[in-house]
Amino acid sequence: MSTKADFDSLLPAIPFSRRSFIVTALGAGFAMAVQPVCADSVITTDSAGLTAGEIKIVKADGEMPAYRAQPATGSGWPVILVVQEIFGVHEHIRDICRRLAKLGYQAIAPELYARHGNPQQYSNVQQLIKEIVSKVPDAQVMADLDACVAWARANGGDTGRLGITGFCWGGRITWLYAAHNPQIKAGVAWYGKLVGPASELTPRQPLDIAGELHGPVLGLYGGADQGIPLKSVEQMRKALALAPSAASRESTIHVYDGVPHAFNADYRPSYRKQAAEDGWRRMQAWFKQHGV
Repeated sequence: MSTKADFDSLLPAIPFSRRSFIVTALGAGFAMAVQPVCADSVITTDSAGLTAGEIKIVKADGEMPAYRAQPATGSGWPVILVVQEIFGVHEHIRDICRRLAKLGYQAIAPELYARHGNPQQYSNVQQLIKEIVSKVPDAQVMADLDACVAWARANGGDTGRLGITGFCWGGRITWLYAAHNPQIKAGVAWYGKLVGPASELTPRQPLDIAGELHGPVLGLYGGADQGIPLKSVEQMRKALALAPSAASRESTIHVYDGVPHAFNADYRPSYRKQAAEDGWRRMQAWFKQHGV
């Protein structure tokens, strides 16, 4: 079985620690690129009974802003890392954290683009991808998520019950992190890319690490997703089924027929209420089944 060291050896040795943080605080509201927001369908979760707000994850190269939500009392909460869409940690991702906190989790969403620019200030999606998203190394993301786990361990979280979930860009990261960190008990990847070309910054895709998962991953995908062909979903299913890792073989992918990409994004026209609610139920059951 492949180890974390095996996986990490294939990540690029990018000197990302030399890049200072450009974003030092989270913005408010929704990202410019998703305006106008579909207000009628937006889910708004209050913070009653929660401790919720911005925190700083201390790294050797500075402080990374993140959003944290957890029950207002107690400690020893199971921990879920929440990985952003390409739009950063805007209001939708913060609300996801509050929803999870209402279920008893400590949920942490780090701003993983913080060294490269503020994604919420971009009104053009292609410009955002070119100027920020395409410049973020996988190795940097893995290390930043590791730092969030360390913060959780020091601040009341039970990292023996560690899960991860992510959306779109974060869905791809969910698969990768489940192969990176042996502590992961389970992951839920929402419509994350599965295949693609290798590059210096992104040397491996989820299909490449399908056999190396430490915790089983539930994939939630749309059958009408124009950016993630069903052919790639079937490739991933086959690779998981034939994997040497028990966690990989236990992983599964659910496809919602006729549903587009970003079907859980309640603030966008792509939102599909029935699929989103079913996916949320499946996510909760998956985490409970696997001890998160």
